[in-house]
Parts: sequence; C-alpha cells; structure tokens
Amino acid sequence: MNPSATFVAGRQNIGSEVEISTIEKQRKELQLLIGELKDRDKELNDMVAVHQRQLLSWEEDRQKVLTLEERCSKLEGELHKRTEIIKSLTKKVKTLESNQIECQTVLQKTQLQLQEMAQKATHSSLLSEDLEARNENLSNTLVELSAQVGQLQAREQALTTMIKLKVI
Repeated sequence: MNPSATFVAGRQNIGSEVEISTIEKQRKELQLLIGELKDRDKELNDMVAVHQRQLLSWEEDRQKVLTLEERCSKLEGELHKRTEIIKSLTKKVKTLESNQIECQTVLQKTQLQLQEMAQKATHSSLLSEDLEARNENLSNTLVELSAQVGQLQAREQALTTMIKLKVI
C-alpha cells in the first residue's frame, strides 16, 4: 500500500469515526430531546386536563349563577308584589286610623251632647216637678179661694136679702 493511500484510508477511518461519534452524539441529543418533548407533552396533557376540569367547573358555576339569577329575579318580582301589597295595606291602615280618629271625635262630641241633654233633662224634670208642685199649690189655693168666693157670695146674698127685708 501506498503511504498516501494509507494516509487517505486512515483519514477516512478517522472521518468515519468522527461521523459515527457525531451521529451517536446527535442520537443521544435526539433521545434527550424526545424525552424532554415527552415530558413537555405529558405536562401539556396534564395542563389540558386541568384546564378542561376548570372549564367544566366554570360551566357548572355559570349554570349555577344563571339558576341563581333566575331565582333572584323571581324573588325580586315576588318582593316587588309584596311591597306593593304592603304599601296598599299601609294606605288602608292609615285611612282606617284616620276614620277611627274621626269616629272617636264624633263619639266624644256625641257623649258630651248626651251628657248635656241628660243634664237638661234632669233640670227639666226638676223644673217640671217644681211646676207641678206649684200648680198643685195654685190648684189648692184656687179651690180655697173658690170656696171663700162661694162663702162670700153666699154671705153677700144673705146680706142683700137682709137689707131687702129691712127695707121692706
């Protein structure tokens, strides 16, 4: 063999060895990268799973919120109705209280008028009794005076008769 051929063959051997070593290094790097990619893929899959659970949880929460909003709306409607009923009843109560106050006032005035009328009736009754007593006194006096007038008339008649008899 030719020294230059040996040199070329040696060089080719060294070149092949370098190539093989480079390829092995690249394979190792590729295997490391593939391992890292698998780890990243697993991390991403885990993240996707967590994200999907979060989305499901969020959707459930959103449904709960919608349900609660609907319920809240119904309750607000009911509250509004009841508030209107309370306002209406409050107005009625105020009107009734006002009417009651007016009735109390009228009742008090009527009671005062009844007391005054009772006092007047008592006064009238006493006055009537007094007048009846006076009337009875006057009636008795009239009877007495009538009797005296009758006696005086009889005496006058008797005196007139006597005077006539004396004159004759």
